[in-house]
Amino acid sequence: MKNINKKILALVSSLILFSVFAQSLSAQSYYSTWSKWKEANSITSSTWNDIVNQMDLVITAGKESYKAGDGDSAYNRINDAYYGWYETTGFERIAMGYISGARKTEMELQFSAVKAVVKAGGSVEEYNKQADLLSSMLHDDADILDGTGGKKSSRSAGLAAFLACFSIILREGFEAILIVGAIAAYLIKTATTKEEGKAKTRPVYIGAVLGIVFSFVTAWVLNAIKLANSASQEVIEGITALIAVCVLYYVSNWMLSKSEGEAWKKYITSKVKSSSEKNSMFALAFTSFLAVYREGAEVILFYQPMLNGDYPVSMVWLGFIVGAVCLVGVYIAIRLFSLRLPLKPMFLATSVLMFIMSIAFLGSGIKELIEGDVFTLWAPKWVSWIPSNPVLEIFGIYPCGQTVIAQLILLAITVVLFVVTLKRNKKLSQEMQSEN
Repeated sequence: MKNINKKILALVSSLILFSVFAQSLSAQSYYSTWSKWKEANSITSSTWNDIVNQMDLVITAGKESYKAGDGDSAYNRINDAYYGWYETTGFERIAMGYISGARKTEMELQFSAVKAVVKAGGSVEEYNKQADLLSSMLHDDADILDGTGGKKSSRSAGLAAFLACFSIILREGFEAILIVGAIAAYLIKTATTKEEGKAKTRPVYIGAVLGIVFSFVTAWVLNAIKLANSASQEVIEGITALIAVCVLYYVSNWMLSKSEGEAWKKYITSKVKSSSEKNSMFALAFTSFLAVYREGAEVILFYQPMLNGDYPVSMVWLGFIVGAVCLVGVYIAIRLFSLRLPLKPMFLATSVLMFIMSIAFLGSGIKELIEGDVFTLWAPKWVSWIPSNPVLEIFGIYPCGQTVIAQLILLAITVVLFVVTLKRNKKLSQEMQSEN
């Protein structure tokens, strides 16, 4: 009997020791960031599936935490997977270029969907469902990026790096070039002399250059204080986008109010000409600054993992150069096309463009704040029909309740203002004609 008791005691002791060992192993089985994993394992190169397998450990740790009733830990593990892995490995950038920008947004919203379960106090089954979907989507992308799931060839890695860097500069820079080009063409169109046109566009170009400078400064500061690829970065980008919405909306209304030739004439000859011009020029220059700054810092932070990672540097720079050349072509096309338009269509086209960009920036700004944990993702069924595609991405339209409602409200206000302003311009024109 004593021997049996000793054997039982020994077995229990062994099980306890094994349990402690297993828990210790489980606690150390994942790394919160890619850099820690590489440093601990002396890894210099890996496939995307290797990276996703490590991300799975982080996601699984989150599932275990949520099952144990530790929602904060589960929430943080998903943030580790996103900020510590998805962004810093370059996975996000490569997928954006090699698959699509819309896929990047789809992945970002899925990360937010998992965290939304925690915020809403959802069930363990619901959390696991969203976490498993996230893991499945990551593996799908890794299989695409790795080809057939095997080792990446240097050729495919180079092509992926080129496409990613090309699409990043083209996608992020397109909105900025569109806005700066339209404003510059508008100012040149309304100038009476070539010299006046140069004088008017100078503050706009200065604003754009300052936007580039501040982009580098912001990227450096975020890296220096360890906020790059973090929720704080997303919040800064979101706030900048919402400020840009306000400025763009002001500029678009200002241009619309001058769309009638007689209204513009009255504006120019008014007693408050100088002060109004100064205020408006500041608004235009500030719009140019925000348009470039909003995209610039993000582009720089996007390129850092590409230059520091396991990618052919020559292909990274080639993608940047080709994308930049394409943006110059877009700018020239905007200038040439806009200058050929009559004055009234020019005003209307530029005003409508600013309205559209306001709605796009509003959607993307709110999405950034959701990613930065300022808001919790709300994705009701009535927005589930909205697909993820590059066209809707440009307009900042996402399957997210907060963005859609905010954009619909802004669109309704825009329609009302547009109708009221056009009626007022028409009335002003008739009054001016009757006086003459």
